[in-house]
Amino acid sequence: MAGDRGQLSNDVNACVDEVIRRVGKEITLGLPLGLGKPVRFVNALYQRAKDDPEISLHIVTALSLLAPKGGSSLEKRFMGPFVERLYGRIPELAYAKDVSANRLPENVQVSEFFFKAGSYLNNRSQQRHYVCTNYTHAVRDLMAVGVNVVAQMVSPGEAHGQPGQVSLSCNPDLTLDLIPLLREREAAGTPVALVAEMNQNLPWFGHHAAIEADRFDVLLDQPSGDYPLFSAPQMSVSPEDHLIGFYASTLLKDGGTLQVGIGSLGAALVHSAILRHSHNKAWRQVFDHLQVDQHFPVVREDGGTGPFEEGLYGCSEMMVDGFLYLMQEGILTREVYDHAGLQTLINRGDIPSEVSLATLDVLRREKLIDSPLRAKDVHWLVQHGIFKEAVEFKGGRLRIGDQSVEGDLDNPEARQAIQTLILGERLTGGIAMHGGFYVGPEQFYQYLREMTDEQRAKICMTSVNFINHLYDHRFGDQKLKAAQRVHGRFINSAMMYTLNGAGVSDGLEDGRVVSGVGGQYNFVAMAHELPGARSILSLRSTRSSQGKVLSNIVFNYGHCTIPRHLRDIVITEYGIADLRGQSDEQVFLRLIRIADSRFQQELLKKAQKAGKVDPAFKLPADWCNNTPQAIRRAVAAAGDASLFPPFPFGRDFTDEELTLGKALKGLKAATATRRGKLSTLLQALRARDDEGRYGSLLERMGLSNPSGLRDKLDQRLVIHGLQQLETPSDTGNSKT
Repeated sequence: MAGDRGQLSNDVNACVDEVIRRVGKEITLGLPLGLGKPVRFVNALYQRAKDDPEISLHIVTALSLLAPKGGSSLEKRFMGPFVERLYGRIPELAYAKDVSANRLPENVQVSEFFFKAGSYLNNRSQQRHYVCTNYTHAVRDLMAVGVNVVAQMVSPGEAHGQPGQVSLSCNPDLTLDLIPLLREREAAGTPVALVAEMNQNLPWFGHHAAIEADRFDVLLDQPSGDYPLFSAPQMSVSPEDHLIGFYASTLLKDGGTLQVGIGSLGAALVHSAILRHSHNKAWRQVFDHLQVDQHFPVVREDGGTGPFEEGLYGCSEMMVDGFLYLMQEGILTREVYDHAGLQTLINRGDIPSEVSLATLDVLRREKLIDSPLRAKDVHWLVQHGIFKEAVEFKGGRLRIGDQSVEGDLDNPEARQAIQTLILGERLTGGIAMHGGFYVGPEQFYQYLREMTDEQRAKICMTSVNFINHLYDHRFGDQKLKAAQRVHGRFINSAMMYTLNGAGVSDGLEDGRVVSGVGGQYNFVAMAHELPGARSILSLRSTRSSQGKVLSNIVFNYGHCTIPRHLRDIVITEYGIADLRGQSDEQVFLRLIRIADSRFQQELLKKAQKAGKVDPAFKLPADWCNNTPQAIRRAVAAAGDASLFPPFPFGRDFTDEELTLGKALKGLKAATATRRGKLSTLLQALRARDDEGRYGSLLERMGLSNPSGLRDKLDQRLVIHGLQQLETPSDTGNSKT
């Protein structure tokens, strides 16, 4: 490999050699969050560090993804074939595997600022090395720890007519801002190395994500070794999740802006938004059954009930697959433009998407263009499709082909000629989706790869610092961001919520980190800054632990992610709590209103004891129907059992796996306590499948012919779990 930058190689070990030649053996390696990790290069570098103890390797990253394994013997049997089917051709991240097994060598350290939820709760090394930071501060903190190598998977440009370019595709989020800072560090005398690993399976995105290949020092190009992308399987959506998503869909403003996170609650919101748009009658039946506008007036003020005629614009740190479903359904159609003045005129309705002479008159009135037109005016008008692409400014006149037109907008003849020859048809260059990173199911990646150029042009993958806050950025200043993000709805999930208005989303009160703050704080804070914007935190009202049902609306908790002074809107499956600007008493009561009824009285007593609620207050009767049975009635209100399906956007599990998954989930719940475990084992020992009803399911679990005692017990447990699915007491109550 010769030259300083843009060195191509098909040998991963040669790439490692070049990195060490450039920076030495003290390596602080920055890797993208999630999908964009260059697995071949990282594994080779990690192996080199394992082989050479003189190398000091510190990996700084977030969301290191590994295929699920399962804990118990039954879970491992269940997950084995599924994992092989989905991940069998994808190389594992070797360092992440060793982190999980607590076997990192002494010369290697891994620090992450965001975990896959719950994955490292009991991993002391990762808990110690966790870096707590807002997503928008991650670049700053990477620089602070001395990152000197950055490596990322990229999409090669040749197949997309962009030779010499690569696309940061799934992860421009931090890299776009990190590269110039590293080059500054290099210019000041500190050696650095930037590594790109090509992968043709990675979808191509242009706009901000497309950069010159020689901005990297080393490029690994080995098409024969390209591997499939790591996928996140579709998660099942419970009836409770669906109701949370339904309530959230009532708060979406037509013509507004949407941010949403990953997981079943995000999928539920997208599904209900599609129902509202495409099956409005059925959606309204559920809305009326729940009496949403009577119980929760915020919907009348800040929400909507009709189809999305103006459409929504997506601006989300994570582009979840749901945004594509919204695009396919004609909902994600509101396009924004990279000029604050133009965007403001569009927002006011002064300029429609169709171009006319009136467009020029409005632009002139607002002093965005001059008359006679100047060269910079013509360039700007062409850029936005107001003038045809072939129009040029030469010799003080507008030229298209061999025809010349005067640029005086006060001249009737010139106006006629401009209308006939020069004007475009519609505004162009609009963006319907700004995203910072993506990860999702395989069908999502396939759809991204198969998009037309026109569809792809509506999506701009970009810097997270452009998306997650309002400060000026080289891709857009505060004025532009505010103009684009009208009626912002920033929807994120929480684990718990305290009665005084604090959100618990990323950690436990004993200090252990569940996931990370990510961008949640940024979006909550931005919602309080943008006119007409709302922050929405969604959570299930209860959870199960050690065989007990616990409330996720709590009186207090020893950790918070979102402080109480940023309280805004909270949603559970039982409704909407509008907390903005409310007194503490109202905040306490509105949160109790959407808690599970099994815990409302206890919460009220604690609030009254603390002097936060009038001692004479009694729970109204219509608050006390927050029960699982009420949820079932609500999702059935439209009279169509398929309206809220467990997998609204497809699934990766087979029918057999779904059945087995339900059975195993039931067994896990039943054995959560010592007493429950003993009772379940005793019942399982008596379980039989004499009629062979479960033959194919036992075969799928590898338990058709158990040989040892452990296998025989596992077989009995599976049979018992399957039988429990059929008992009358569980009918209609098990979650998919």
